[in-house]
Amino acid sequence: MNLLVMCLLSLAIGTIGGLGAWLFRLLIGVLHNLFFLGEWSLSYDANAHTAANPWGAGIILVPVIGALMVAWLVKTFAPEAKGHGVPEVIDAIHYKRGIIRPIVAVIKSLASAICIGSGGSVGREGPIIQIGSAFGATLGEIINVPARQQVTLVAAGAAAGIAATFNAPLGGVVFAIELLLISINVRTLLPVALATITATYIGRALLGVYPAFNIEPLQVNQFELNSPGMLLLLIPFGVVMGLASVAFIKGIYWTEDQFEKMPGGDLVRHASGMLVAGILFYIMWRSTGRYYLEGIGYASIMDVLTRELTNPAFLLLLCVLKLFVTFLTLGSGGSGGVFSPALFMGATLGSAFAHFANQMLPGVEIDPVTFALAGMAAGVGASTGAMITAAVMLQEMTDDNNVMMPIIVTTIVACTVRKLLCPASIYTLKLLRRGRIVPEGLQAALDDARHVEDVMEKNYQIVAEHAAIGPYAGVTIQAHEGQVVRVFHPFGTGEIQSSASPDKGETFVRLGPKTPLVEAMREMQQAEASCAVVFSHADSDRVDDIAGVITWRELGVYLTRWSELL
Repeated sequence: MNLLVMCLLSLAIGTIGGLGAWLFRLLIGVLHNLFFLGEWSLSYDANAHTAANPWGAGIILVPVIGALMVAWLVKTFAPEAKGHGVPEVIDAIHYKRGIIRPIVAVIKSLASAICIGSGGSVGREGPIIQIGSAFGATLGEIINVPARQQVTLVAAGAAAGIAATFNAPLGGVVFAIELLLISINVRTLLPVALATITATYIGRALLGVYPAFNIEPLQVNQFELNSPGMLLLLIPFGVVMGLASVAFIKGIYWTEDQFEKMPGGDLVRHASGMLVAGILFYIMWRSTGRYYLEGIGYASIMDVLTRELTNPAFLLLLCVLKLFVTFLTLGSGGSGGVFSPALFMGATLGSAFAHFANQMLPGVEIDPVTFALAGMAAGVGASTGAMITAAVMLQEMTDDNNVMMPIIVTTIVACTVRKLLCPASIYTLKLLRRGRIVPEGLQAALDDARHVEDVMEKNYQIVAEHAAIGPYAGVTIQAHEGQVVRVFHPFGTGEIQSSASPDKGETFVRLGPKTPLVEAMREMQQAEASCAVVFSHADSDRVDDIAGVITWRELGVYLTRWSELL
C-alpha cells in the first residue's frame, strides 16, 4: 500500500486517539464521582484532591466493588485487557503480526476506567495506548494491509494515544520509536507523526492547551550556575531511582505470583487485593483528610511540585504506600498503566531526597522541585526502558526546558543501575515470563534492514524423493518431479515435511530472497518451522528456483554477531 494511503489511515487513527483520550477521561470522571461522591457529574480534575465522601467507612468497599466489575469484564470478554496494556501491544507487534482483537479496545476502556474511578492505583496511559493500538490494528485488518504496515498502524495508534493523554506529541513519537517500531524510516515515522499531531490537536481542543503539570518554571541558574553541587547530587539520586525502579518492576510481578497462588478465582483475588487498598484509603483519609494513594495520583504529585508537601518522612511513606497499592492493584488483576505510579514514585522520592540533602548539606540550596521532576523522568525511563521518551515527555508535561539537564543526568544513572540489576524492563519482563523474547534498541531495525539472502546457507544438496540420506549429511532437499517434497538438516529434530505432505502439515516456510530478516523469523516461529527454503520467487516450490536454505542455526550465528556490535 502506498505512503499516501498510510498517511490517510494515520489521520483517522489520530482522530480516534484524540477522541478516545477525551472520552476515556470523561468516563473516568463519571465513575470516580459515582464511586467516591455518589453523584452523577462529568466534572473531574485529576490534579485536585477528591472531596470528602458520604460513605464514611463504607469507602473501603468502593475499590472492592470496582474490582468485582473489572475482574468479570476481563475474564469474560478480553483477558488481554488485564494488566498495564503495553506488553500486549509489544507482543502483538512482534508475535502476532500486529493483530489485536477489536473487543480489546472496548473492554480495556471500561475495565481501566472502572479500576481508576474506583481508586485503583494505575495510570491512564496504558489503557489509551492499548485502545489506540487496537483501533490501528482493526483498521489495518479492514483495509487488509501487509504485516509490516499493520505494525506501523498499531504503533501509530499507541503513539496517538499517549500524545493525547499527556499533551506530548513529541513524546508519543519517541515512545513509538523506542518501544514499538520494528524499523525506523520515513515510511514508518511519517504515519506515526501524523497520528500524534492529529491526536494532540484534538486533545488540546477538547481537554485544553495547558501542560499536564502547570507549574512555575524552574530557575535555570539554581542548578546550572550558582549550585553545581546540585548536579553532582543528581548522580547518587539516580542510583536511588534505579534501585526504586528495580523494586517497582519486581514488586508487581512478585505480587502477581502470590495472588496466583491464592485459592479462588479471579474475582476473589482482585477483590481481596482491593479490599486491602480500600482499608489504606480510609486510614489515610481519617489521618490526613486526603486519600493521596487512590487513582492516578496527580493531585499528590501537584502537592510536591507546588511545595505543599515538604516533610521528607511523610514523602517516603507516601512513596512506599503508593507502590504497595499499585502492587495490589495490578498484581491482583487490575487494569491500567504504570506511567502514573512511576511519576508518583519519582516525585516523592526526589523531593524527599532533596529535603534530606538540605538538612545534611546546609548552604547547597538544593531545590526539591528540580529533584522531583528529575525523579519523575527517571522513574518512567528506568522502569519502562524508554529513557528518551521519559525525558521528552517531562519537558512537554511541564512546558519547561530548564528541566532537561537534571532529567538527563538522573535518568541515565537510574537506567544504568536498573539494567545492571534487572535486565528486563517492566514491559519486557512480562513477555519474558511467557517465553517471548523482544529485541531492544536498534537491534530490531538492524535485523529488519537485512534480508534473508544475507543469511541463507547455499551449501545444500538435492536428491530424489525416496533417496537414502546418511546420518552425517548436510542440508538435504528431497524432490519429486522438480518440486520440493521434504527437507532434512542436521540441526533440527529430523524430517521436515512440506505442504506436499498435508497429513503431517507444513513445517517449513517459503521465503523470497528480499524478505526482511525479522519477518522471516516471525514466519518461522508462527509456523513452528525449524527451517525456511528461499526461492527466487516466493510463491514457487520448484527446485530450479531454490536460492538457499535458512535454519535457526544460521539465524543464531547472525544475531550473535550483531549483538557484539550493539
